[in-house]
Amino acid sequence: MLKKVDKNKLRKVRHLRVRKSVSGTTERPRLNVFRSSDHIYAQIIDDTRGHTLVGVSTLSPELLGQPSGNVLAATAVGKLVAEKALAVGVTRVVFDRGGYLYHGRIAALAQAAREAGLQF
Repeated sequence: MLKKVDKNKLRKVRHLRVRKSVSGTTERPRLNVFRSSDHIYAQIIDDTRGHTLVGVSTLSPELLGQPSGNVLAATAVGKLVAEKALAVGVTRVVFDRGGYLYHGRIAALAQAAREAGLQF
């Protein structure tokens, strides 16, 4: 019999492998991305204190009413997370792709955040 592959389990293994080396500090917090089939979430986290500085998703009040599971929604989330981060005083971050491949919605979110002023 063929062994069933659990894609989410493999993603979590990749994410743990990346998290061994990627950590957010006070100077450069971590921009974490989570992607579901319907929504995309982004958080800026200071791992030294264990605090989430900024959190944005397609469920945020600023983005309600817009499409939520496509590249345009990811672009809007990237732009909004960058704007909120700059308002808090965060300009440089470390990007944590969450074990996902860097293409599609993940790449669109990262590109929009860079264009809006975040450096990574």
